[in-house]
Amino acid sequence: MRAMQGSRFAFGPFVLDPGAGTLLRDDVPVAAGHRGLQLLAALVARPGEILAKAELMDAAWPGTAVEEGNLTVQIAQLRKLLGPAANGGEWISTVPRVGYRFTGAIEELGDAKRQALPLPAKPSIAVLPFANFSNDPEQEAFADGLTEDLITDLSRIGGLFVIARNSTFAYKGKAVDVRAIARELGVRYLLEGSARRAAGRVRINAQLVDALSGEHLWADRFDRGLEDIFAVQDEVTAKIVEALLGRLRAPLPRNRPQNLEAYDLCVRARKLIEGSPQTAREAHLMLTRAVALDPQYAEAHRWLAMNHWMGWVHWGEPIEPNRGVALQLAHKAVAIDPNDAGCHWVLANLLAYERSFIEADAEFAKTFELDPNEADAWATLSDITVLAGRVEDGLEHIRKAFRLNPFPPSWYYLMLGQAQYAAREYEAAVETLRREETYRTSSRRFLAAGLAQLGRLDEARAEVEMFLVANPHFTTRHWVETEPFRDTATLEHFVDGFRKAGLPE
Repeated sequence: MRAMQGSRFAFGPFVLDPGAGTLLRDDVPVAAGHRGLQLLAALVARPGEILAKAELMDAAWPGTAVEEGNLTVQIAQLRKLLGPAANGGEWISTVPRVGYRFTGAIEELGDAKRQALPLPAKPSIAVLPFANFSNDPEQEAFADGLTEDLITDLSRIGGLFVIARNSTFAYKGKAVDVRAIARELGVRYLLEGSARRAAGRVRINAQLVDALSGEHLWADRFDRGLEDIFAVQDEVTAKIVEALLGRLRAPLPRNRPQNLEAYDLCVRARKLIEGSPQTAREAHLMLTRAVALDPQYAEAHRWLAMNHWMGWVHWGEPIEPNRGVALQLAHKAVAIDPNDAGCHWVLANLLAYERSFIEADAEFAKTFELDPNEADAWATLSDITVLAGRVEDGLEHIRKAFRLNPFPPSWYYLMLGQAQYAAREYEAAVETLRREETYRTSSRRFLAAGLAQLGRLDEARAEVEMFLVANPHFTTRHWVETEPFRDTATLEHFVDGFRKAGLPE
């Protein structure tokens, strides 16, 4: 049996929802770690089959080299969590020297319905990924870049509520049910279309749909020379704004690339930055090439700055020269295009890590003046605000980010869990951080701190042990020196949790 997208699995008193990252026993949530849930999902999706150890480790630690002992520990914890099966045996049996097998009876329940989100007060829209109608799969990046640029252009219109890229791309390649998608994203309008790029020309079809009535408010097709692609984007944006707001509200002009190869490289690279150290290195090569091809392309500078920052903050690369290079690139991006909210957001984040808080606050303010729909910036501001001791404001910022991005990247859950811990909402923090599907293990330190504050020291120690496998050189002192704390009480609260959990001083 192969799992369908969105499937849930029932066995005994349990219901596993891999997509939501939850396990229920008699409708009551069970506190299970992320890796354990990944392993359980792999096993229950193929009941009765033997899954090799390597296959299971790839399911729980994708793209990461881990020792087999980690798998043994996780399986033991799962068995303890699930308890005995109805026949008194184990749900998960060991196949010596080979792997493991799920022995229970499974019922696949299908997709769980997402709760509809309420509509915002202002006109709300989501731009669905444009279909690539070219025969060349290499043109996929072009269609994706067109979609992302339209999202950016519409986001900058203050009178609109615009869903972030990460959430709309969750529907890529799926059959379009406009009413269901609009309900799940909490918007009234959807833009959908297709793009084809060939022989120096671009053909674009686009249509704006009112999901409540099913009415097509606007549709058009464009057949232009490839050099006119950005003029077409501006025209599509203007038509949509006019249809939704009744009059043209043109955003400030954007810096556009002068070299289409640089544009393609940038579109590809920004999907790789947050993946892993290996994909980040690929992104670095692409973005360095893009900057060389087009030295006045602001977005390439912006993402290259972010990639350098990710290197020293998250991937364990040397702080210098990465920190200095990142700041230099971010300043250059803003200088090239002072109207790009994304450039201001990246610079704001870097300035906060430099402890240049007054300038950072000004850059965040400029970000939202230019683009109130910049979901990633709201999530980043949550982090900076919590560490400044304004915890309630931080919680409000991350909630706003989730509303703009209902299918967010995993680091949003890290920001939310951190804010909940700072607010002393330890149960909520543990629940949030245990469902995080993270590409890093950084959430485990906050999870361990939350568990320790609840007095669940055995669970906290287990999380610390797994965190240190991936972060063997971590010390609380170095973390405190790196993070942009502004409030001593908040800093001491995190240090207290780390100490109780047993993280190295």
